[in-house]
Amino acid sequence: MSATITFPVRNPCPPGACVCELEAMLDDPSADLRVLRLTREEEKKLLLRLESLQSYQELVRMQQRMHEQLGIAVTITPSERGVRTVRGINIQIQDQRGLCKKTRQTIPAAIRKCLEKNEAIAFAIVDAHGLLAPTQAQLRSPDPASADLPPDPL
Repeated sequence: MSATITFPVRNPCPPGACVCELEAMLDDPSADLRVLRLTREEEKKLLLRLESLQSYQELVRMQQRMHEQLGIAVTITPSERGVRTVRGINIQIQDQRGLCKKTRQTIPAAIRKCLEKNEAIAFAIVDAHGLLAPTQAQLRSPDPASADLPPDPL
């Protein structure tokens, strides 16, 4: 290990158990070491925070903070095949050296728990991608339910 690290880091995974490439990362002098700050204790705090988010704005801010502080890029998008449940929302973590395989699984799981507890965030994700907005055809055609009603009197 040739990199000099002056902060507490996560204990390495057992050999062969992970794909984080920690050794190669430490040997690379130009490597981004921010992700190593995510110790097991800090990961638990992060997961609790993700599970307890109350709004879409908080989720977006957490995505930004994870990227700024740890270099972890999380992308959350509705599925191309439609969204019927929170399982229809794709949560992807960009490949990154030093990020444990377990962490790549627990962050999306924590976000899913948050979405299951707070459906308004899931709706906001879908709406942010334009899937709840009416189509041009819906805007042009009158509402079939209101077609049978007489016009409002003045």
